[in-house]
Amino acid sequence: MIHTFLRSIGFGDLTKNADLYLILESILNRPDEQNIVKDEYGNEFACFSKSFGTDIGITVCGNFINDKEFRMEYYYPYLHGSQITTCETIEIERHAAREAFAGICDELKLGVTLIFYIENIADILHARKNAVHNTTTRPDNAVLAGLSTGGKILLPIMKTSKQLANKEKSSEKRLSLMKQARDGNKSAMENLTMNDMDLYSSLSRRIMKEDVLSIVESSFIPYGIESDQYVVIGEILNFYESENSLTNEKLWILNLNCNNLVFDICINQNDLLGEPQVGRRFKGRIWLQGHVNFGY
Repeated sequence: MIHTFLRSIGFGDLTKNADLYLILESILNRPDEQNIVKDEYGNEFACFSKSFGTDIGITVCGNFINDKEFRMEYYYPYLHGSQITTCETIEIERHAAREAFAGICDELKLGVTLIFYIENIADILHARKNAVHNTTTRPDNAVLAGLSTGGKILLPIMKTSKQLANKEKSSEKRLSLMKQARDGNKSAMENLTMNDMDLYSSLSRRIMKEDVLSIVESSFIPYGIESDQYVVIGEILNFYESENSLTNEKLWILNLNCNNLVFDICINQNDLLGEPQVGRRFKGRIWLQGHVNFGY
């Protein structure tokens, strides 16, 4: 089956399974990187990765039945992020049907539970194996990135230097209250509740006369039934053009600030409406993935 987000890294014209299998076979025969690790039960699990451009590629995962026979279980496209996105406590949960993992953390900047697909599966299996010997398995941080199948460029919201300073001060205050509320501070909980009520009242008045996209500067909203997909609005901090080395399809790599959460996304140029510029905003659907880093 063709992965929905393959088009995000430049395989937009890939429609036949036969062509997909040729690509996957080339990855297995000539990988740029491979990781083979045994889980706590002694089973060998392997990941073969191949790059098809700057920080983009495909990883094929599966099991060795014996020393020579490899059985592919699944594959996925990836984008390697450029910087650490979150340092919150990250819990790791295994998918029920296959050897894949999701990262879960309560990101205070968003105020919601953040769920993402974990790329470095071999490191997770290695960490879980070490857990048998009482070695820590909790990641220190995560580098997040997203793949998008459709989006548009929005104009920025113009603000004065005073408004920007007030926004930064308000964000710092809210983050401090969120931390106190997480620790059980009842006064902080009450303040957050009152702030939310005031914000709702203000938005209700403004929405009668203004467009919603001129009010909502950024957002991070779960999309559909899959827990690691979101619809985001974020400010473009940086961007560059890339290209798939096999198909020559053009791509955009955007560095976004979304509710003070900074991460990269990759989108096919054919799927992006508008011209990206620093300061403008991106709005679209993404599949969130990430690389978790361990301290050992």
